[in-house]
Amino acid sequence: MNGWSQRIVACLVGGLIVFAAAGGIAADRLKVGVISQQEVMEKSKAGKRALETMKEFAASRQRIIGADDEEIKNLEKDLKAQEAGLTEATRREKAEQFRTKFENYQKRLGDFNREVQAKQKEMTEEYMKKIDDATSAVADREGYTAVLDTGSAATLRVVIYANHAMDLTDSVIKEFDRRYK
Repeated sequence: MNGWSQRIVACLVGGLIVFAAAGGIAADRLKVGVISQQEVMEKSKAGKRALETMKEFAASRQRIIGADDEEIKNLEKDLKAQEAGLTEATRREKAEQFRTKFENYQKRLGDFNREVQAKQKEMTEEYMKKIDDATSAVADREGYTAVLDTGSAATLRVVIYANHAMDLTDSVIKEFDRRYK
């Protein structure tokens, strides 16, 4: 969700709560909880496995890039060391080879970054759906009218303060673990 979409959702949720508090929903039926989706992802068994898989995937790409980087550095070093003894034609040929390798390196680096971002996005979407399902099950079972994400410094924070008794994160983690072993 982009920044504007998050703000709109925050306003709509805030409006729903104000509407409910003002009498749109009977006060005795209004029960709001909060969760930290980030914490569910980081502390649930399946979430930990997914994050570890993602970390391994990114590390494998980084190892390849690291090897390419080392090769480029060695080629540049060799080119500079041999430069004085080379003919102009050979120097141009080696410089062209270096340029081609460097361009290929940059392309691979960009491709890997896009690949890692796409995999991260795919994993995030999959797990947000699963977290939503687990949250809905807990909310339904415990009679909550609404459950809000507390957010984090990196995301939109809709909830500024919530009493600890409203925090359903641990219950959602247990439900998530039960569903997605």
